[in-house]
Amino acid sequence: MIQDLIQKGLRLSQHAIFRRFVTKAGGFLGKPAKLAMLLTSAYDKLIDTGSSQSGFAQVKDVMQTFIRLVKAYINGSYRAVSNKSLLVGIGVLLYLVTPLDVIPDFIPVLGLLDDISLMAWFVDAFHKEISNFRAWEANGTLEPTLGSL
Repeated sequence: MIQDLIQKGLRLSQHAIFRRFVTKAGGFLGKPAKLAMLLTSAYDKLIDTGSSQSGFAQVKDVMQTFIRLVKAYINGSYRAVSNKSLLVGIGVLLYLVTPLDVIPDFIPVLGLLDDISLMAWFVDAFHKEISNFRAWEANGTLEPTLGSL
């Protein structure tokens, strides 16, 4: 099941609509307030989503980890991530929070399935970046910050 989602996500990642989201992602990196709003919207969507599909909780957990990674990148405490991973990940978050994408979210089941598929592909393609960040978090190397996003 998860491999099917990954393959579907790969196809979605090559779609012209998703490529536009990746292009837009570059504009978010230089605008912390705008990026913070995106992270909040994506986080809210991830925690409000209830699904009994196999593998969803794992994909959700990794995407929440990616949101923490971006927050750490913005506040300067974590920089060991490639720009490509950041841009593609932010593109996935933009796709996730936008209701009108390849399969609009208001279409029952199918609308959410394309979001899940794209997240599954991201998790599979960028697991090394996510693993590195989790190891960094586990080592307690988080620097105290004056605020959070």
